[in-house]
Amino acid sequence: MADHDPMMPVHPADLEPYRRRVAEVMRKPACDIAADATLAEIAQRMADDERGALLVRNRYGQHAGILTERDVTRALGRHGDAALRLTAADIMTADIVAISETAFVFRAIGRMRRLNLRYLPVTDDAGRYTGMVSARALLRLRALEGQVIADGLDVARNAAELARARAALPDLAATLLGEGSRAVEIAAVISGIYADITARAAAIVEAEMTAAGEPPPAPWCMLILGSGGRGESLLSPDQDNAIIHAGSTEDDGWYARAGERIAALLDEAGIPYCKGGVMAKNTGWRGNQGQWRSRVTDWIRRPAPEALLNVDIFYDLRPVHGALRLGEALRNEALAAARGSRAFLRLLAEQTAQIHPAIGLFGRLREKEGRVDLKLGGLLPLVSAARMMALARGIAETGTGARLRAVCAGPRSPLGDEDLSRLVDAHELLLTLVLRQQIADLAAGRAPGSRVDTAALPKRDRARLKAALKHIALLPEMVQDVLTETPVAG
Repeated sequence: MADHDPMMPVHPADLEPYRRRVAEVMRKPACDIAADATLAEIAQRMADDERGALLVRNRYGQHAGILTERDVTRALGRHGDAALRLTAADIMTADIVAISETAFVFRAIGRMRRLNLRYLPVTDDAGRYTGMVSARALLRLRALEGQVIADGLDVARNAAELARARAALPDLAATLLGEGSRAVEIAAVISGIYADITARAAAIVEAEMTAAGEPPPAPWCMLILGSGGRGESLLSPDQDNAIIHAGSTEDDGWYARAGERIAALLDEAGIPYCKGGVMAKNTGWRGNQGQWRSRVTDWIRRPAPEALLNVDIFYDLRPVHGALRLGEALRNEALAAARGSRAFLRLLAEQTAQIHPAIGLFGRLREKEGRVDLKLGGLLPLVSAARMMALARGIAETGTGARLRAVCAGPRSPLGDEDLSRLVDAHELLLTLVLRQQIADLAAGRAPGSRVDTAALPKRDRARLKAALKHIALLPEMVQDVLTETPVAG
């Protein structure tokens, strides 16, 4: 099929695929069959399980291909009765195209359109197959021909093609916001596209280096950190990324060159370099499993207060390209290490307490030149406190709302239902106000930021903002309560 633009103007009727994730429409589990199963056995299995596609399992238990009912009928048409002696390995497609269960439905639709697929396997963050999504299921949600985003990112070849998706995000965000989507949902869509851009940049660089005779010396995984990992990015991104690999320390040269080229490609595509240097191109943000283990151990045993902000965003990590299992294992190990150190958690809590919301003692907003910075004075203290409480409880969630809900659901939670509701609402309000401001900034030809023009806020929104910031100001006490009520993991 012909390639389409990665982004096109969005019509309100086409917004549903931006609001739902693949996990909501996939069929579980992802059924498989042995590679030596005959065509007759395949047909019987499909009929018994009412499945139109099966993954093919080799003798080592690994998934080596996929076959569909089309493959069965095609084999019968070509070979007649002799086809019944063919095996799954004979008729399968060896290259499995898959999609993450956390991806939005529009990505699945685009991928299936571009590759003319009727079935698409679904994976979790570790790359394990968890389900299958079908074109029929997606047709129930939205006709494929009415879909507006194709899968151009997956075939992008350079920064200009990556930048097209990046450049279309303001219009997409404005449309979604205008049609009543919640800001936290819009941030998840934006973050997903940034993650796709980062993953594709990593794939482009890997392919170019391999074609030049420099293949990766060992499996590796590209990670995104910070707001991108949390799924809470808006329209003013920067790069927060890292690399973990399964090679030796002598292999660092390849990953250093890859990190440098990925960062340059992303910067050219409209995702600027991280001002704090949190990028895989820098030595401290790449390494093998042992190096990352030592690094995390040093952070926890000898934490440097000036470095804790960077350490903090590490715990928002999300694997996006390569051997995803490496990133998943790193996250789990780092989470367990943090939970096991009361001193580290207390230092993080002290740092969180130093991030003050943008409201004074008498309920006045802390403004500068008529604007209030709702990232530094609102989102940062809320996000940091939610992360801190999640680390103390060993909660693997990375999204702020998900972390708060998990803390609230746990034993002896300092968060009551009312606290949870207010904090989740505060998060939504802050994201909404910043997103609106960024859209207005871009429309006026200004760089999008987090400094919100308070004079432009309706009276009701100003009142809601003050109430939200007052509740965020109570978070240090809640964080201390979590530390007090949570036993240290051994």
